[in-house]
Parts: sequence; structure tokens; C-alpha cells
Amino acid sequence: MAFQKPVLFTFLYLALVVITARAQKINNHYQLHINKATSPVTVDGRMDESAWQEAESATDFHMITPMDTSRARLRTEVRMTYDDRNLYIIAVNFRGEPDPNVVESLRRDFNFGNNDNFLLFMDPFDDQTNGFSFGANAEGAEWDGLMYDGGSVNLSWDNKWVSKVRNYEDRWVFEAAIPFKSLRYDQEITTWGINFSRYDLTFQEKSGWAPVPRQFPSASLAYTGNLVWDAPPPSAGSNISVIPHLLGGLNKDFQPSDSPSYRREAGVNAKIGLNSSLNLDLTINPDFSQVEVDEQIIDTERFELFFPEKRQFFLENEDLFANFGNENIRPFFSRRIGLDAPILFGGRLSGQINRDWRVGAMNMQTERVSEQNIPSRNFSVFALKRRVSDRSNLGLIFVNKESLGSLADNGNGGTAADAGYNRNIGVEYDLATSSDLWNGNFTLLKSFSSETSGRTFGHTASVLYSDGNWKVQWAQDYVGSDFTAETGYVPRNGYIRLYPEVGYLFFPANGRVLSHGPTISTSTYFDESLLNTDYENKITYSVNFRNGGTLSSWITHRFVELLDPFDPTSISGYNLEAGSRHTWNNLGLEFASKPQSLYTYLFSVQRGGFFAGGDRLYLRSELGFRFQPYINISAYTSYNRLDLPQPWNRSEFWLVGNRLDITFTKNIYFTTFVQYNDQLDNININSRFQWRFQPASDLFVVYTDNYIPGSFSVKSRSLMLKLTYWWNL
Repeated sequence: MAFQKPVLFTFLYLALVVITARAQKINNHYQLHINKATSPVTVDGRMDESAWQEAESATDFHMITPMDTSRARLRTEVRMTYDDRNLYIIAVNFRGEPDPNVVESLRRDFNFGNNDNFLLFMDPFDDQTNGFSFGANAEGAEWDGLMYDGGSVNLSWDNKWVSKVRNYEDRWVFEAAIPFKSLRYDQEITTWGINFSRYDLTFQEKSGWAPVPRQFPSASLAYTGNLVWDAPPPSAGSNISVIPHLLGGLNKDFQPSDSPSYRREAGVNAKIGLNSSLNLDLTINPDFSQVEVDEQIIDTERFELFFPEKRQFFLENEDLFANFGNENIRPFFSRRIGLDAPILFGGRLSGQINRDWRVGAMNMQTERVSEQNIPSRNFSVFALKRRVSDRSNLGLIFVNKESLGSLADNGNGGTAADAGYNRNIGVEYDLATSSDLWNGNFTLLKSFSSETSGRTFGHTASVLYSDGNWKVQWAQDYVGSDFTAETGYVPRNGYIRLYPEVGYLFFPANGRVLSHGPTISTSTYFDESLLNTDYENKITYSVNFRNGGTLSSWITHRFVELLDPFDPTSISGYNLEAGSRHTWNNLGLEFASKPQSLYTYLFSVQRGGFFAGGDRLYLRSELGFRFQPYINISAYTSYNRLDLPQPWNRSEFWLVGNRLDITFTKNIYFTTFVQYNDQLDNININSRFQWRFQPASDLFVVYTDNYIPGSFSVKSRSLMLKLTYWWNL
């Protein structure tokens, strides 16, 4: 039986569409009225202007955790106002006792759970799906991100705004000015979704102005209140930003030893606001050398690993393109563009057409690299989303990759591995009920390629119910054996996968434990003839402590029938045969300490079987210490020991990394990241200095070294200096 037109369990979605009928927003009666400022506002962390005295306040916050049935113990007071250029917010965060602030550092876009913080979640279209988040920790480190999927925040997004945090004996005050040019909104919409979140680690209390059930993040847009404008929001006016960059540096490869190559380059990005909700991004000769290196792992998996996008150009409205499908079936993955060949130029149009329609279009052109037989390529993506109820959406995506020039002509002597074209088209239904109790996704994909035909469909489906105690999910995937997504992330082909999960949480009324409970899950793979090729059954028991610590234990039973030859060590060169069958069990335990301590730690251990009747021991530890708020030191170590029969015998892999973060101020950072990977036989050092001399304008100095362990012989070395400047026209 082949799934050429996979529609299994589609009826679930047809039934659940009824649930998504339009309903009044849950916290619709929570309203904060915003009026135009009657006096100038200076962002200084003081509430002494008359505009603040006259502004309406939001207070009486509700506790989210540890319990969601009472008012917050800590008092928070928020006011908002605006003028012709900026949206202003001030938040007074009162302390419960004179304890010092708990923060990691002054680094931008901090970890939510490791810092005392205040955050704003804003939904200008009140569609309860997309928006913006701004805020700061208690020492002034800024947080800004794009919101998507109704409650997730992409902190890699960066924009132009200013803030100030001032500390007093009994409180700390956050004040910010957010330019209307930095937002996307419709002037005809005068009621925005909004909520405010406060997190205090000393009291272990998370609270929100509009109440949010504890099973959801405080960022959940389904539970926002309303920001009610006294008049239509001001126009952003001429909204054109030009962001040029200059780059200089040198690279030297020592194996074999080459003469240093020098880089002297320039490029420019431009952001053009076509209206207050639709943006056009353009780039010529972009460079992303300032982006931090990926954190390495020991790879014993059969399929490609996923690393998230960090490059700024691809991030605004990224969810329109990148969130189509699920974590293992993505028709578009922007990291396929520009990592093996330089980008020459590109453009992307994205944003809201109105409250119900969102659109995204992108076109990128990469350079030919003759030395590596990589042709010039053109990448095009088009995405469209239509809201069909309060929080559910229908989507369409089209992805095209075209190889150009003589290297792409495989039929006439070219050697490009990706000759011709590859295209994907897909439709998607995202389910999200007004209460967020039900969520789901249904996606159908079809690929077209110059080299493949046949079983070229892909399909995903999932339904999730979560009410605080119960979490129940049904999910399934199908990828045809000939389905290809060269500009996407689809690490495996020719399978049907079913992976249901059921979990329950108990909430004791008192004691050290906040919640605990079991989760039972299974992941089963079939080939296209419905023969079982893989499964993993797993039982997990998790404990969440009131002080923020966590403990988790699990047991798994796994079966794999190899579809292709596979080296279980990834480096030996000896493969297990295709068709061989392997079964084993695993036990695991992990504990993470409370995050408010200056010294934090995590320890994890797994022990059990492995391929070929072997044995695997996996140990992982993470240690952290902070001299807050300026210095944060962390180190992690993982150890993999594989005991296998001949010819592999015993293999031991160490991965050791440490990171030093020094935040001299909230605008000057120095980071050094060192990684030793035994499996890759490499030591990597990446040091980055960043000076944000104006909002969204930076000077970067980046130094990178790669060494051979033991002899410490240098493999390669580079030093880069990059200057970017954000210029509003």
C-alpha cells in the first residue's frame, strides 16, 4: 500500500474546524487605554513626566506559576503612552524583600528562566498568532523578538529601540521607547492584543497582567488583553532604513600552508516599509561572519542534524517560510542558501496585508564557485497565509531552486551534483482554538525535480490537547521515496511515521515539588509497503521543583532495521549492512539545579544497548558561574563510550566546551567560545567583540582558530572586523 495521496486521519481536522469557529477572546475584558502623551517623555527610568502621571496603569497581576489561581504576590505597575514617533512603556517592578537582582549578565536576548525580567508581548493585528516582544532583565539587558505560532519568540531578530532600567531599594523600573518604524501594524486597527509578564527568581513567581493558565507560556497570545488606542496609531511615515557594512580581515589555511587571503568587502541591506505592515528587505553582497558558531555535538545519528538560522536578513517574518511543515519535514530551510556559495543579492517581501492575510516572497541569487563545482543558483520562495478563525490559518507555499550556467548543464559535461531544478509546493492548515487547548497541523507537499519522479508527496498531521494536567497528542508523517526538498530540511525519505504521546501532571498543594508525572510515547516507522523498520517506545517521569530545579528519568526500547549501510561511530569507515536488525534498551536520568543560584549545574547519564549488540554509556554535564551582572562562565562536557564487536571495538568520544561572556555594559560584549570535539579531531576557538555604538549599529571583531588536538598545530585561522550602521532615511 503506497501513500501517493496521504489523507489518513484528515477527518480529524474536518471535525476540529468546527471548534475553531470565531469566539470572543478569552481576556477581552482586560483593557488598558493608551492616550497621546501630553508632555515629552525622556527614557531615563524615572516616572516624573506629567505624561506618565496621566497615563492609565495596568496592575493587579495574576500569578501564572507556581499556581494560576491567585493574584501575584509581587506588585507590578505598567503604563503606556505615545507620541508621533514612538510607543512608550514604563514598568515599576516592586521587590518582595531587599534581595539583590538575579541575572545572568548584561547580554542582549537573555535566557528567560535565568533572569529577573519584565516583558511586553504585543499583537498589533490582534490575530493571536504573530506579534512583537520587548523587555529587559533587572540590570538592563534588553530583549526583543518576533512572535509566531501564538506564543513563541524568535530572539535572533534585532531592531532599533531604546530602553533604560533604574534600580531602587524597593523596586526596579524599566522604561522604553519603541519607534513606530520598528513595528508592523495596520493604522485602521485601534485595539491591539497585549500582555505584560513579570518573572522573579527569588520568589519563583511568574505573573501576567491578563491571566494565563500555567500550562502555557506567559507569551501566549491567546490570553492577551487589549491595548485600546484613543485614536488610530500614528503613521510610521517614510520608513526606509539603509544598513551598509564594511568588512576587512584575513584567512589562512595551514593544511596545506597557503598564503593569507585578505578580505576587503562592502555590502548593504535596506529595509523599506511599503506601508505600516508590509516590509521589503533588499541585500547586496551580504556577509554573516559575525554570527556565532554553532554549538557542536557528538553525532551518532543516521541522518542529518538540524541547526537553526541565526542570520538577521532571514529572520523577519521567518515563520511564514520556515515553519511550514514540522521539525522533520520542512520544504524551506534558509540555511541552504549562502553557506556553500556567497550570496550576490536578494530580496524578500513579507508582512500582513490586513488582519486576515499574510504574505511572504523571497528571491536570492548565489555566486558560482568553480573550484568546488557549485553552479550559480537562484532560490525563490512564495508563502501565503489566510486566517480562517480566531487563531487558525490556511497556508500555501512554493519553493524553487534553479541551477544556472555551464556547471548546471550535467548533460554536457558539467559536474554539479544538484543540476537542473527542484521545486516544492504545499498546502497547510494550522489549528489553534481560542483557548489554546487544541492545537494541530495538517500539511500536504509535492516535489518536482529534473531528476526524480514517482512517489514525490510528503504529508504531516498532528493534533494536541493540553489542559494543564493532561497532554495528549496524535501525530503522523509521510515522505515518499522520491520526495526531494533541496532547499528544505527532510533528512529521511520513503517512510510513514506514527508518534502518539500521552502525559499527565500532578500538582501537589504544598511541599518542595511543584509538579510531577509520567509521559508515554512511541515513534514507529514503516516503509511504503507498511513494513515496520524502526520504533522507539519511551516512558518518562519528570519532576519540577518549586525552586526551579528539574529531575527527569526515562526508559526506552528501540528497534532499527537499517535501510542503508551505516557506520555506528561515524568515523571508522566500517559499515553495518543494510537490512541488518538491531534491538536494545536504554535508561536515562537528568537533573538540573535551580537557576537563581550563582553556581548552576546539570548532570545527565544514559546507559544501555546500541547497534550490533553493543553497549553505550553517555555522560553529560554543564557547569555555570556568574559574577553578576558582568561575567558569566559556563562549561559543558559530554562523553560517549561505544563498546561494539570487531572491527569497531571500543570507541570513546569527548566533547568539551567552555564559554566566557563579559558584558562590560549592555552595549559592549566580549565572548570566547572554545570547543574540543574528539570525534572531529578538532579544537575550535571563536572570540567575538561587539560594540553597539548606536541602536542596531555595531562594530564586530571576530577571531577564529582551529587546531589539531595534542600537537596544537594550527589548521586554520581568521581575523575579521565588521562595521554596520543603521541609517534611517
